[in-house]
Amino acid sequence: MTEMVYGAVPVRDGEPILPKWWRTIDKWAMSCILLLFAVGMLLGLAASPPLAAKNGFDSFHYVQRQAIFGVLAVIAMVLTSMMTPVMVRRLAIVGFLVSFVALALLPFFGTDFGKGAVRWYSMGFASFQPSEFLKPGFVVVAAWMMAAALEINGPPGKTWSFALCISIVLMLALQPDFGQACLVLFGWGVMYFVAGAPLVLLVGMAGLVVLAGTFAYSNSEHFARRIDGFLSPDIDPRTQLGYATDAIREGGLFGVGVGEGQVKWSLPDAHTDFIIAVAAEEYGLILVMCVIALYAVIVVRSLLRLVRERDPFIRLAGTGLACMFGVQAMINMGVAVRLLPAKGMTLPFVSYGGSSVIASGIAVGMLLAFTRTRPQGQISDLLGRSRAR
Repeated sequence: MTEMVYGAVPVRDGEPILPKWWRTIDKWAMSCILLLFAVGMLLGLAASPPLAAKNGFDSFHYVQRQAIFGVLAVIAMVLTSMMTPVMVRRLAIVGFLVSFVALALLPFFGTDFGKGAVRWYSMGFASFQPSEFLKPGFVVVAAWMMAAALEINGPPGKTWSFALCISIVLMLALQPDFGQACLVLFGWGVMYFVAGAPLVLLVGMAGLVVLAGTFAYSNSEHFARRIDGFLSPDIDPRTQLGYATDAIREGGLFGVGVGEGQVKWSLPDAHTDFIIAVAAEEYGLILVMCVIALYAVIVVRSLLRLVRERDPFIRLAGTGLACMFGVQAMINMGVAVRLLPAKGMTLPFVSYGGSSVIASGIAVGMLLAFTRTRPQGQISDLLGRSRAR
């Protein structure tokens, strides 16, 4: 009767992409990511001028480059977060294959920029670090393999993902880049645990990691030097850890003041690996705690949303991305306060670096795509129906 009086109601083919994206995205997590980038720009203004002066550039040369990288990263994050899980998986497969080949060719065409580890390709106007782009692609590909293994008569996806993980870890260790190798292994281990790995196997893997570390300590001068420096009871004040420790101590609770810090004039990596030391010296413990809180909100909110996810692929991939993102931040800050050995790892969205910032944008874009609200019942409902049967 209603249709006879008012006419038929038009059927909507589908909700437009932008309104649907805005309605389903985790706005708290995205806001925290944008705040981290803003903090990175603020710290870049403090940390990069000494390096720019040393290299003969304008005072804000690196800040301007970081702004360009940041805009590209935000665009990549937003576009990736609009994708469906299937599209994200396809993007990850292509990106992983390209990055894997680039990583394998590093010994032949890469450069170390005088840092003793061949990790980059020099393109003249910029550099490219394949391992940064490899990590999110590997997590999604490994999650796809593990999810396939959970199906009835599925392939041995867990075994395939482990073989892939070991090959990547070996290539990273040969650079040497033990920090990224440990991060890749950690990401795979978290997903394997969520997929239902037996505890005995995980303990055995931990033992193998200890044996591999012992072997690396005995055969790699680079690895042994960093471990010895970490275990030494005394800190050489002329080393990066010494400068960072002094900066954190001087900063105290509220910092020495904007632009008044001295560590940026002594630390060669003040704008990258030790950016948190600059934050602690000039802005104090208050800003450092705010940065830690931002990372914690992103990781915790993502995991809470993934707990309700029923698709095993989305649950595994999202968990791997969230945990790897959080642990990378924890490692960077842990090195600065001497809780961990020096690893040369950036602080996501805060440290300077094109590869790091853009790859982080893609990674969190994938995470936001996986944690978007989807029309599905709670996983507890599914488990309840299974018990009722």
